[in-house]
Amino acid sequence: MDAEIFYVIVGAVAVAAVARWRGWPAPLLVTIVALAASFLPFVPEVDIDGHLLLNLVLPPLLYSAALDVSFVGFKRSLPQIRRLGVTLVLLTALAVGFVAWWIFPALTLPGALLLGAIVAPPDAVSAAAIGRKLGLPRRIMTVLSGESLINDATSLTLYRVFAAILAGATLTVWDGIWQFLLAVVVGVVVGLVFGIVLHQLRMRISDPVVIGTFGLLAPFGAYAIAEHLLGSGVLAVVAMGLYVGFNAPRTDYTTRQQEKPLWLSADLLLESFVFAYIGLQFPRVLRDLGSESVGHILLLSGAVLLVVLVVRPLYVYPTSAWSNFQDRRRLARMDRGIASGDFDKRREQSSRWSRYSAEELRSQIVRERMAGLQLTWKDNAVISWAGMRGVVTLATALAAADLASLDSDASHAIVVVAFIVTVATLLLQGLTLPMLIRGLGIASDVDQAEDEKALEAVKEKSRAAGKAFLAEKRLEWEATHGQVDMPLFDAFTKRMTRVEKDTDEAQRVGDAANQPSYEDLVALSRGWLQVRRDILLAERDAGNLDEEVMRELLTAMDAEELALDTRGATREQGRA
Repeated sequence: MDAEIFYVIVGAVAVAAVARWRGWPAPLLVTIVALAASFLPFVPEVDIDGHLLLNLVLPPLLYSAALDVSFVGFKRSLPQIRRLGVTLVLLTALAVGFVAWWIFPALTLPGALLLGAIVAPPDAVSAAAIGRKLGLPRRIMTVLSGESLINDATSLTLYRVFAAILAGATLTVWDGIWQFLLAVVVGVVVGLVFGIVLHQLRMRISDPVVIGTFGLLAPFGAYAIAEHLLGSGVLAVVAMGLYVGFNAPRTDYTTRQQEKPLWLSADLLLESFVFAYIGLQFPRVLRDLGSESVGHILLLSGAVLLVVLVVRPLYVYPTSAWSNFQDRRRLARMDRGIASGDFDKRREQSSRWSRYSAEELRSQIVRERMAGLQLTWKDNAVISWAGMRGVVTLATALAAADLASLDSDASHAIVVVAFIVTVATLLLQGLTLPMLIRGLGIASDVDQAEDEKALEAVKEKSRAAGKAFLAEKRLEWEATHGQVDMPLFDAFTKRMTRVEKDTDEAQRVGDAANQPSYEDLVALSRGWLQVRRDILLAERDAGNLDEEVMRELLTAMDAEELALDTRGATREQGRA
């Protein structure tokens, strides 16, 4: 079996590589090829325990996704993310459960609700891949990515509740709510503890290989400990990833440069295997389908698929409209308060608000708390159709098949329905989502315009901070090296970004005893880079610069610092 899994992984990665080369959505192509390959007699049937699959695949995928999510954007879009990741999952589970119980009474109501919890959470891996390829606006990507980070926690908590009811436990609605709250609190606390510890290690250990290894192990530890304490392992991994990702710009640049390709490779490996595994389950599904109840189970599968496709837009549009209406009411009240002067009185009495003018505070509140106004009906159309199911649905279905409280007919039905819903949503929605995006004409042009405006503001602040920094350093150099070397200082600072040429040129100017050394010039360059990084972080924390833009600029600065270190190492080798 070990060799068979290895062959599956190699084949899946090869197919994903072709998809990336051709610019196709890799998850969809891997699933289609695996489905076709499952008919070949020499292709093995991969049989893995569902619990093992969740414990091995889910933590690193969630952690990697959380590292890339903008915490500022996640915070702004939290009302939308919470509606989709919690309330929509609950409503979908209930709707599927009652429909499944009506069509297939042998499931029993707890078993039908268990099926609802299994098929409720979308997997946004393929949706995010399509969205990035087609240039979806950042506001949509943030919502989809944020939903995928928390909806699994809701689903798995519901799964535990309904599995306990099936096993004979007597649970009330309040018991279920308590279990959910406990899972949230324990999961977030465990995740933050792991995140703080890992961040401190990243700040204190300069070996990027060691830090990368700790980063690979941490998601599994956070997930396992949170689950052991009856918390949500999903939320633990997400909280840790958001914390570490938000503070990543404060760590050494070598850690960031080592971490990014490491997690990109891990994502490609795990995602390829997961979607290949989904496709290769087809023989098992045919076996579980049997011959006596084929029509009944196919009817159940079609009904469940229809429910999960319909419930999402029926929920997204009304709740989005209501949220926008509430936001407009709050904004209107604020405008009336500003016009009457009452708002200024309350602002002056608040230590938190007093440093802002009324208009500045209004702008900040609009930006941070009223993200719902940014989503149009076209945005909601994309969000409504981006509900593809994935590994969590199939893995929990396989885990449910081993429950002693389910009879064989019910367990087979759950596995078949979960498989059909997963594959059908992947293919139906995954293949048509690009056409929907193009047809609606949704693109990230608005993001580009906003980014350019934000970049101009950041550049202006960087120039001001740079002038202050260089003025301070000029005084220090004048006191240390004297007037004779100030022309060198001025010439060097004019071309700060070309450190290699300037530092070498500096070494060839004179041999005065107090001449600045190569190390002095490198230290000046590092200080200039740090000033620019501080500006980026301050603008990001204030919400004036999107985190994705900040990371792109930070990558360029990391490359500059790498050039400094590389040049220094080359000089040392030349001397040796």
